[in-house]
Amino acid sequence: MSSPSYSGGCNCGAIRYEIAAEPVMAGHCQCRDCQRASGAGHASHMAFPKAAVKLTGKATHWDKPADSGNIVTRAFCPISGSPVYSLDSGMAHLFLIRAVSLDDPGRFQPQMAVYTASGFAWDHLDPALPRFAKMPAMSRPQ
Repeated sequence: MSSPSYSGGCNCGAIRYEIAAEPVMAGHCQCRDCQRASGAGHASHMAFPKAAVKLTGKATHWDKPADSGNIVTRAFCPISGSPVYSLDSGMAHLFLIRAVSLDDPGRFQPQMAVYTASGFAWDHLDPALPRFAKMPAMSRPQ
């Protein structure tokens, strides 16, 4: 991968990624798991084709069933504790990064907010974003 479209990693640099693709999705998630993991009212994610990702370093993984029955794997740095990426067994072709893990987080352009049913009045998201009470159906690209 000669010139990555996106790069980033954990707070201490032990985990790094380079992604030679554009995101297929970017948005905020207000589910309780993301709230707890972020320490805020939501977490912001970008999804990329897994095949376009070059990952270095070893993350600690934590698996938890989602309300869909899929297994969500949250990956974080065992040294700094920084959340870096997630995997979802129902979307195995995607690699989801935490937007704040980007070297340039300003490139994050949210397209939606999900799990807004769990949102808090004090967590102000852009009112122009499409909102979904739960996770909308996402299909694998053909």
